[in-house]
Amino acid sequence: MGWGVATLLLISFFLLLLDPSLSLPLCTDSRAPATLKTPLEFCSYSGKACCNSTEDSQLQKQFEAMNVSDAACASLLKSILCAKCDPFSAELFTIDSAPRPVPLLCNSTVIANSSQAPQAANNFCATVWDTCQNVSVLNSPFAPSLQGQAGSPVTTNSTKLTELWQSKSDFCNAFGGAASNESVCFEGEPVKLNSTGTPSPPRGLCLEKIGNDSYLNMAAHPDGSNRVFLSNQAGKIWLATVPQQGSGKALEFDEASPFLDLTDEVHFDTEFGLMGIAFHPNFAQNGRLFASFNCDKVQWPGCAGRCACNSDVNCDPSKLSPDNGAQPCQYQAVIAEYTVNGSASKVASAESARPSEVRRIFTMGLPFTSHHAGQILFGPKDGYLYFMMGDGGGLGDPYNFAQNKKSLLGKIMRLDIDNMPSAAEIDKLGLWGNYSIPKDNPYTEDADLQPEIWALGLRNPWRCSFDSERPSYFMCADVGQDRYEEVDIINKDGNYGWRVYEGPYTYFPPQSPGGNTSANSIDPIFPVIGYTHNDVNKNEGSASITGGYFYRSMTDPCTYGSYLYGDLYGSAIWAGIENPENSGNFTSTMITFSCAQDSPIQCSFVSGSSLPALGYVYSFGEDNSMDIYLLASSGVYRVVRPSRCNYACSKETVTPSASPPVSSPPSEAATLSSLNLTMVLLFSSLLLILQASI
Repeated sequence: MGWGVATLLLISFFLLLLDPSLSLPLCTDSRAPATLKTPLEFCSYSGKACCNSTEDSQLQKQFEAMNVSDAACASLLKSILCAKCDPFSAELFTIDSAPRPVPLLCNSTVIANSSQAPQAANNFCATVWDTCQNVSVLNSPFAPSLQGQAGSPVTTNSTKLTELWQSKSDFCNAFGGAASNESVCFEGEPVKLNSTGTPSPPRGLCLEKIGNDSYLNMAAHPDGSNRVFLSNQAGKIWLATVPQQGSGKALEFDEASPFLDLTDEVHFDTEFGLMGIAFHPNFAQNGRLFASFNCDKVQWPGCAGRCACNSDVNCDPSKLSPDNGAQPCQYQAVIAEYTVNGSASKVASAESARPSEVRRIFTMGLPFTSHHAGQILFGPKDGYLYFMMGDGGGLGDPYNFAQNKKSLLGKIMRLDIDNMPSAAEIDKLGLWGNYSIPKDNPYTEDADLQPEIWALGLRNPWRCSFDSERPSYFMCADVGQDRYEEVDIINKDGNYGWRVYEGPYTYFPPQSPGGNTSANSIDPIFPVIGYTHNDVNKNEGSASITGGYFYRSMTDPCTYGSYLYGDLYGSAIWAGIENPENSGNFTSTMITFSCAQDSPIQCSFVSGSSLPALGYVYSFGEDNSMDIYLLASSGVYRVVRPSRCNYACSKETVTPSASPPVSSPPSEAATLSSLNLTMVLLFSSLLLILQASI
């Protein structure tokens, strides 16, 4: 094999494997597949699909316009066109964020050149060539100009593959690709992911206590170092250094010198406070940071915004009764922008931020005193700011805000904070502050939606996260009302059912001054995992979910890949396990947890039990080494090696050495640590093959 060809195949194959962002059932427009009431007539998909009947009809017209006379070739081309309806069409048609005219065709010759055993024995790309190479196809989707590949010149008379492409090899280099654990390809039938057996849940989760104080938020420093930001509900943010695993040290920071103190602006109460912090993806260069908090307009003149209960959503603030917790917009939800102290050349090393706002991004008055959510996150792929907002409170969302497309309550919003709008744009779109709307927000396709909305139908999304390895997995825990606590995979324009549904169960609100939404009028996306209130706190009958993270650290290799989440009341932690991988199908197991005897700070235990006394579990956190933390009322806990709690894990190395702390700015080793270990090993194997082939 020549160096150029070998290199091309190696790089192409590696790039396919390295982009796992498009996984799980997902359509090309970033939406989740919809449930079909009847099978598609032309494409024959049933159950869930990415096409509706109108799109199915359009595909039929496109197929008929090709005027294919050969029956065998026509059958293949029909399946290729209909792949747009496949629940995994996003992965089939989008590689490295570039849309394709046809799906990625399975090509076993690419697999044969890799170190992996063939995973797609059907060389579908070769079958297409062999069957259709001399068949006339009008408006062929295989034109080289469409694929951006070099090939024979395209003329108006070129309708056969042999006229469009010089050889089968050229054709399959352009349209073929290999299946792997992180990508799929099309082999003529709806995509089915192979199950490798149900993964085993971890035997137990071992924790160490490294802090005594209570925090609501943790954010890893964007410079990649071993530093994190911690914030409490009262309004203070600290910059702390995370100790090395196994060092016996606790968090290091000066409690008397917070990074930013917003306590004068923040209204702190049971469900009010500093609810979220987020740092611009380019924070290490621009020093921009954002805080989401609640304020009281009676106490602070800067707390003033439009009420979420207004005529646009058929709500009259004067009719909100204090008897059911209503405080008509005395309290506000705010997102504000701040910047660090110091010179532009030393942003990454800044030890404090200026307490005065640079810009007010968002302000909205809250109708009730509960269900405000308030977390903010930057999307790892798009760089936009996601803002989680609850239904505004009240028993059973009485005004049906979560289903009202003109209300921002009960929604996840997606905002562009890098491009400020003009006054005309603010008026035209009815914006609630200084931000722009991303051009691909779903309102462009659903005129009934407020432009900020990315997803709707949530009650009180309490802690969301993006999977560090698969950014398309945007997981949000949503607190239930009476019966069910849920975790959802958030997709563009997804409707998560509340208050028509509470989790998978039909919900009947006790009062409905804001009207009702019929179950037949929505296409709800049900939770992937969750639990009933009977599963925890059986004596108290209470539960409230706290969302977590996919565990991506190798500190506990037996927990790797599990989605960890818990209950607010600190008595239960679960591991959600996906099987098959990338399918969106989860099972959940309650796992035992304990505290290491050599914990830097000694743990307290529940009376008469070996269970650590966590108190309330407010949040989970993740640092730049992908280690996971529990932020509890009794302190900060980190997940450590299972052997430190005598949990058996066959994947754990004997007496593993602790990783050295990463300094700021990040070293090359820190950058490598964020790569998928499997990808690194595979790339090394491919390099060996390449060297042997020269």
